[in-house]
Amino acid sequence: MITLEVTKRETSGTSGARGVRRAGFVPGIVYGAHKEPTPVSVEVRAFDKVLREAGESSIVMLEGVGAAITTLIHEVDLDPVTHRPRHIDFYAVTKGEKVEVAVPINFVNESPAVKAGANLVKVLHELEIKADPMSLPHDVEVDLAALAVIGDQIHAGDLKLPAGVELMIDAEEVIALVQEIEEEKGEMAAADISVIEVEKKGKEEGSGEAKAE
Repeated sequence: MITLEVTKRETSGTSGARGVRRAGFVPGIVYGAHKEPTPVSVEVRAFDKVLREAGESSIVMLEGVGAAITTLIHEVDLDPVTHRPRHIDFYAVTKGEKVEVAVPINFVNESPAVKAGANLVKVLHELEIKADPMSLPHDVEVDLAALAVIGDQIHAGDLKLPAGVELMIDAEEVIALVQEIEEEKGEMAAADISVIEVEKKGKEEGSGEAKAE
């Protein structure tokens, strides 16, 4: 179980949040269906480490505000310039009550069709699922070896999910596919260049004739 030390935050508002960030912490809030919103702050480096390990689909136990709170990292607001976290929403979950989350898709192995020269298209990079918080997978594996020939597709319904995990998108949704590599654009570009050269040459000859006249 991943744990994270947080501190209850007494100050609120923009000025209070700025002070928290200047001190090397990130302001956040813990809330849930059975949890009153509680402002907290967490040390930046500690949160970065937990985010890398847990992502937004693994249980994180918050410690430091009384009894440990079982949460998910629900949303992280990033600075558009520095891409550093500015605010964190922790969602307090209740054991036995299912939650809906989007978990990362982990593509494994290589497609035989791609080895033969086809183009791989990854349509989705996250999968929406529903499960008990304690049964949430960190990610969902998609085996690209199933894409044997051009035209093959992997659909959401083809994935083997852990017991107790429910798919929350249409089973026919395409996860990945293989297709032929298009070369038309390169050929058209070459054709366009030759046309331009011919037209340019014609104009030069025409201008020479005009001068001679």
